[in-house]
Amino acid sequence: MYKRGDAELKKIALLLSILLIFVGLSSSAYAEEIVPDVKSAYLLEPSTGTVLYEKNPDEHLQIASVTKIMTTLIILEKVDNGELNLTDMVTASKNAQSYGGTTMFLEAGEQFSVSDMLKGIMVASANDGCVAMAEHISGSEEEFVKLMNNRAAELGMENTHFVNCNGLDDDVDVTEAYSTAKDVAIMSNELIKHKKIFDYSTIWMDSLRDGKFMLANTNKLLRNYQGATGLKTGSTTTAGCCLSATAEKNGMELIAVVLGAPTTELRFSSASKLLDYGYANYSISKMAEKGEPMGTVNVSWGLEKVVLAEAAENYNVLNKKSEPQEIEKTVKMKNKVLAPVKKGDKLGEITFTKDGKTLKTVDIVAKEDVGKKGFFKILADIISSIIKG
Repeated sequence: MYKRGDAELKKIALLLSILLIFVGLSSSAYAEEIVPDVKSAYLLEPSTGTVLYEKNPDEHLQIASVTKIMTTLIILEKVDNGELNLTDMVTASKNAQSYGGTTMFLEAGEQFSVSDMLKGIMVASANDGCVAMAEHISGSEEEFVKLMNNRAAELGMENTHFVNCNGLDDDVDVTEAYSTAKDVAIMSNELIKHKKIFDYSTIWMDSLRDGKFMLANTNKLLRNYQGATGLKTGSTTTAGCCLSATAEKNGMELIAVVLGAPTTELRFSSASKLLDYGYANYSISKMAEKGEPMGTVNVSWGLEKVVLAEAAENYNVLNKKSEPQEIEKTVKMKNKVLAPVKKGDKLGEITFTKDGKTLKTVDIVAKEDVGKKGFFKILADIISSIIKG
């Protein structure tokens, strides 16, 4: 029998090593080729927090009007916690009026509702509108920027520092005002948790001042990409062309961030390529949804005989289309509980496993309160059951 010598085996091993290196380089080069012409990029599936693609994710760059994502996040958080109403009137100051670039042409003393200000900010990228809202909320833009930086820190945006509320960078160095593709994705993810944002980010054309001032969205993906839902563009000479793009198809949301594109066309085409890559290769399985009905549990001594049960939280699984998931779902609930029952009380669990390993456990909780019967009602029921028996 023919046996290869040591020298021949070494040659084969060397060739295999070279081949593996070549394959690795080719794969890496292919990954870079998705968006070769931008400085930084990031693709995030928000419900699971999975990063699907990244390029220079932590490079400090200026982000121009993409800064307005944080400004809008703070506004909507204050709306949702009751500190602001969308119908509240905001008065423009002389300072707000003085801002140039993209604006809604505010005049000192002019008033708009918070809702109309959000239209100006999200649709027309109004620099003056941002300043007016900052002054309305915090008294000055400087104090509002403190809120922005504090919120960024809370969200874990470790490589971000804001110096204004609108992203203007004419006299600002990148060592003073900067963010990263990763951090932009983080704040974008936080903003889209406030579903009200889509009432503004999806507007293509609208108007203010009783139809006298027309608004046209700066995000051309709304017209050119199926499923596009937002979010914010930005461009200056220093920052280049930037975009945080959001989309939803087949129940899956994606966030694609592009920073430092040399042209506006490449900004949109690069974001489209990132989104296409995500939708072509991944899908979402909604394993549990918050509020999903899970049946009923009997209640002893309750004013109601049963309590409705529901899933306590969402649980999504990201699937790579080339590697289908086989996940098992097991539901265990109590047969009976003792009154009183409070909304949110744990009644059971949903367990998701793969290959015998637990991936996630979702609590099953009471959907509503069930009060306890009083002593005389319990006594009457006992007597009634004895008589019937």
